[in-house]
Amino acid sequence: MFPREHGEKGACTMTTEQRRMQASRLRAEREKRGWGQRTLARLLRDAVEDRQKPELPSFVTYVKRWEAGKAVVSDSRYRTAYAVVFGIDQEELFNETTSPGSVDVGAIPEDAGDDMRRRAALQLLAALGAGAAIPPAVFETALAGIEDALGNPLDLDEWERTAHEYGQLLTVRPAGALTRDLTADLLAIGELLTRQMPDTDRQRMLRVSAALSACLAIDLGGTGDLRATRATWATAKRAADASGDITLRVWVRGRAAQEACWTGRPAETITALANEGIALAAGTPSPGLARAQAARAYAAATQGDTAQARVFLAAAEQTFDHLPNADERRTIFAFLESHLWWSKSYVHVLTADDRARETVAGALSLYPTEAHGARSNLALMDAIALIHAREVEAGLQQALTVLEKYPDATTSGRKVLLGQVLQTLPEQARELPSARELRALASVGNPLDVPQGTR
Repeated sequence: MFPREHGEKGACTMTTEQRRMQASRLRAEREKRGWGQRTLARLLRDAVEDRQKPELPSFVTYVKRWEAGKAVVSDSRYRTAYAVVFGIDQEELFNETTSPGSVDVGAIPEDAGDDMRRRAALQLLAALGAGAAIPPAVFETALAGIEDALGNPLDLDEWERTAHEYGQLLTVRPAGALTRDLTADLLAIGELLTRQMPDTDRQRMLRVSAALSACLAIDLGGTGDLRATRATWATAKRAADASGDITLRVWVRGRAAQEACWTGRPAETITALANEGIALAAGTPSPGLARAQAARAYAAATQGDTAQARVFLAAAEQTFDHLPNADERRTIFAFLESHLWWSKSYVHVLTADDRARETVAGALSLYPTEAHGARSNLALMDAIALIHAREVEAGLQQALTVLEKYPDATTSGRKVLLGQVLQTLPEQARELPSARELRALASVGNPLDVPQGTR
């Protein structure tokens, strides 16, 4: 329902002409800044200091109705937000007593933009000095003068660098830590894609939007928001397909298939996604092809099909061997030696391969000490391997040590692996004190956490 459009004092006493003037003023202020309605909606939502504020789609609807004169901005929260975002005094912005002929809503003083930017700069400095969070609106307003002077160009190189930066950050940040920033950047890209641009530029922007959508899907998957995760992966697939980049199309499907293994998606879904990537690759080695093959190996191993798991693991290894020499920086867009050994470790552990502990040790040697998510997951795999080797108490102690040693990796999917530790226990060992303790700890938190170490 629209927020209190008739419920506050003053809302019903405005004349039709006053409504039209308010709508025209708000629209003129937005257009002067070159913002679309969705961008303004996002900035307004960020400026509202209320945990119970509506979601972004509702704000988009509000802005459209306010600018069409179908409703007035009567809620004090939204009036304050408008004043902050536009950098205009609230009483001046919502001057409802002004006669229609006394103000030209389209005429804005020449120095109004400068005053607004000075206020934004002061807010920025104050927030930085206090160590407080800085609303996106303040940043965008403070930088608006420079952007205007430069003609607000489309910097494709910068957007591509941004996508790669997110790809690196996702390997070290906790699940959900980047969701807000990724969402804001995707909204900005959505606005940019409404511009007229050469086809080559549009294809590059679609590549960026596919990459950022995939990053957001991975981050959402780690928080257990499965509906949002599925929707975001679908967007990533469509954007990748529209870009025409085969390598990206393969990667999106391969990565989505891997993530599906950790979020409870049906085996048929995992297989279908991986098979799509494999078919698109048509035998051309790429990180996406290796990930699709690894996903098939995971799915087969969890279903007890050891022969099929080994076939696809060997295929992933062969693809890795034929990948061109690339930058070795850790990123979700690559398939590095550490990723290969992580995949081998997981498949060997699930299939009770005698080489499992040796493979896990090899994988651990490839991850830096600060990679807590990956190292904790590998240590849990080692615990499973110990139990397979009938060293049950040692395996249980190993798992408990992981929980104590890596308290900051709680969102890295350990629930999945902890569940597998418990499932591996022999019947007679399930009531051991250490098993009961582990079971109690495993029952706490989100049961669909995604292993950060697979990134």
